[in-house]
Amino acid sequence: MADLVLRAERLKALAHPQRLAILEILAARGSCVCGELVAELPIAQATVSQHLKILKEAGFIRGTVDGPRSCYGLDAALVATFRSEIDSWLAGLARPTCCDPEAGDPETVR
Repeated sequence: MADLVLRAERLKALAHPQRLAILEILAARGSCVCGELVAELPIAQATVSQHLKILKEAGFIRGTVDGPRSCYGLDAALVATFRSEIDSWLAGLARPTCCDPEAGDPETVR
């Protein structure tokens, strides 16, 4: 059950368009100062900071604070692991069921 809770928390962190945009910007740049993110996104600095906090808590990014400058980057290892877990999970969900018209006779599907 703990795995399901963690997976749900990470999916929830991804469930916002601005957070997806932040991840895409970080992936393209390799790392980024928070002020640079604010310049690229149509949202306030405080909102960017909140999105960064959520992404960091979910493990997708790592960051350091150096005075007024914050530097963030993707955690590539976690992204790769999460992708593998989600791929496996979705593959398990894609099995034919009795409600699937392609599955054939419901008595033969287990």
